[in-house]
Amino acid sequence: APPVFRFVRQRIVELFATGLYLGKIKFAPGTFGTILGIPFAWALATYLPPYGYLVGIAVFFVISAVSAQLHERYTRTHDPGEIVIDEVVGYIVAMTWLPLTWQAFVAAFFLFRFFDIAKPPPIRQIDRGIGGGVGTTLDDMAAGLVTNLILQWVASRTDWLGVVHGT
Repeated sequence: APPVFRFVRQRIVELFATGLYLGKIKFAPGTFGTILGIPFAWALATYLPPYGYLVGIAVFFVISAVSAQLHERYTRTHDPGEIVIDEVVGYIVAMTWLPLTWQAFVAAFFLFRFFDIAKPPPIRQIDRGIGGGVGTTLDDMAAGLVTNLILQWVASRTDWLGVVHGT
């Protein structure tokens, strides 16, 4: 491909992989990537039926894995901090089928960031054991899944997420 096409392709990949360049912020890029996930999670839950949300996750997974893989290839690094599209996907997973309340969005944000940063088992094994863009994305999806399971339990047993349950 001509150099101009390679340049444009790399810039498009960088735009996606860095979460609209939020990953280029020097402090806490993953946190900014997670913040970018909030409007996407809200939009998917608002405009798609519940199973459509899962299709949205699959679409975001493919975009994340491909853009992360290509960005890693272009930069010759593995999972650099500037790749934050995986945080977007992880947060969307964290919010799957939760109530659309401010409490749920905030709880998912903090729990997801905790699991994404701490990487307890099995998240750590996914992070270390699977390479490329798929591995970059899957560990964040695992952090999102753990977050979601905890918050589903909380939502079903308490009103902490802003949903009052009947007696």
